[in-house]
Amino acid sequence: MPYDNSSLDSPDSWGTPKYDGSKDKELGLSNDLDQITTVHEGEQKFKQLGWQKLTICLIVEAIALGALSIPSAFATVGMVAGVLLSVGLGMVAIYTSYVVGQVKMKYPHVEHYADAVKLIWGRFGYELTGFMFALYLTLVVGSHTLTGTIAWITIVDKPAICALVWGIVSAIILFFVALPPTFSEFAILGYIDFVSIIAAILITIVATGIEASNAPGGLAAVTWSVWPPAGVTFGDAFLSVTNIIFAYSFAVCQYSFMAEMHTPRDYVKSIWALGLIEILIYTLTGALIYAFVGENVGSPALLSASSTVSRIAFGIALPVIFISGSINTTVTARYILGRAFENSPIKYINTKAGWLTWVGLVAVITLIAWVVAEAIPFFSDLLGICSALFVSGFSFYFPALFWFGLIKEGKWYHGWKNICLSIVNALVFVIGITTLGCGTYAAVQDIVSEYASGSVRGAFSCDSSGYT
Repeated sequence: MPYDNSSLDSPDSWGTPKYDGSKDKELGLSNDLDQITTVHEGEQKFKQLGWQKLTICLIVEAIALGALSIPSAFATVGMVAGVLLSVGLGMVAIYTSYVVGQVKMKYPHVEHYADAVKLIWGRFGYELTGFMFALYLTLVVGSHTLTGTIAWITIVDKPAICALVWGIVSAIILFFVALPPTFSEFAILGYIDFVSIIAAILITIVATGIEASNAPGGLAAVTWSVWPPAGVTFGDAFLSVTNIIFAYSFAVCQYSFMAEMHTPRDYVKSIWALGLIEILIYTLTGALIYAFVGENVGSPALLSASSTVSRIAFGIALPVIFISGSINTTVTARYILGRAFENSPIKYINTKAGWLTWVGLVAVITLIAWVVAEAIPFFSDLLGICSALFVSGFSFYFPALFWFGLIKEGKWYHGWKNICLSIVNALVFVIGITTLGCGTYAAVQDIVSEYASGSVRGAFSCDSSGYT
């Protein structure tokens, strides 16, 4: 069953040049289009993703923990900077995801992010990015395990129960939800996921708004600030910026999802739909909850409401915590399986050996994620580390390098289009490198200071009070 590869035969509407296989020849890769675009026996079930389902997969992967960290970021940088960062970084993320998709259209053999980096950095880049890709997604699963633990502790409200129990329960749920191996199957869960996060956010917004209105002094008494509050350090501010950047990390899995599309060129519709939805949700969530709660807004944001409302909101948010977390496990396992069994039918997961390998791999990834969740027990810092070390590259400096090395036609100074796009991509590259350096510093500094002050629980602790 061949792809519709008409988009590869001529320049497309956004100027991507015809694929000629020259870069593949340099790297010793196949440039046989029939081989690249043919669905082999056992692979057909992995080629059923349309742009609508791709949007849902991206929503599942993107709109989850990011939304829960935004109000706290607004409280650190102030309302004006929060709104500008939410909208501005969202538009940058849409553009860089567009570039990521252009690379896929020009080089159809690219199935994961590491394949794309190999085109510009060779074997070294391939191995480095493959490691970064798997480690980042595993850390994200760990952050979902941590959020699941916080959710169960909040919902059940039984301090006597060891917190490790809830971490194990969360890991087990993440394991089972990650077992469907195709993203087309996962997209079905995506509808539940999307309704879950929207409902949880709306409940929190409405509840905090009512609570603020009924409090002495009403909404006017809420202590929120237009500008960054006094005493905010550079580290605090940049950690909040990395939390917003984390919320727009959907480019990380884009190649993996596009590899299952039956019409890959439709990806543009998906990234615009997702990007605009994210900008709207994140900006409204951050601004409204911050305006209703003020400087003491919690992270995750669902902790900002009263005890009863928080329990309800976390209960409704359970699907998004576990569905969005599990899709990262699935992407990681698919990448590792494809590399380890490149020439084996095991990678198609349609035999007993394939399924046993798949289940074992999902279990190992989930176990590592649980260890991470217990070892780094603070939500914002874990997201900050992920954002600084990995999202900085996947969403910013790698796409900029892709444009300069793979997409740009002619010299950068030839024509206004090249000049303007060169400036844009140079700025995107600077954003990525700045996030890498300053974001890592901010996250590490915050972890050290929190441990020094004793304001966080220890690793692998039974004490549930440190989670809320």
